[in-house]
Amino acid sequence: MNDSRINLSTITGRINAIALELLDKNPEGIRWVDLASMIKRLDPNLHPKTVNGSIWKLTYKFPDKVYKPTKGLFRLLKYKE
Repeated sequence: MNDSRINLSTITGRINAIALELLDKNPEGIRWVDLASMIKRLDPNLHPKTVNGSIWKLTYKFPDKVYKPTKGLFRLLKYKE
C-alpha cells in the first residue's frame, strides 16, 4: 500500500504498512488482538507496546482508509458496506 504518510524507515511506519496490508487482505476486518498477533508474528523484533499503540492510532492517522465498524474491529473503508 503506497501512502506518503508511511515512512518505512521508522518502526511505526513499518507497523502501519504491515497493518494496512493485512487489512487489505481481510475485507471482513480484523479484531485488534488478532491484528496485533499477526504483526508480531510477521516481525518478532517489534516491541509489543509499539505495535499496540500503532494499531490504536490507525483510525486517527488514516481516517480516510481505516474505520472501526464495531469496538475492537478494524476495517478498510473501501470494504465498508
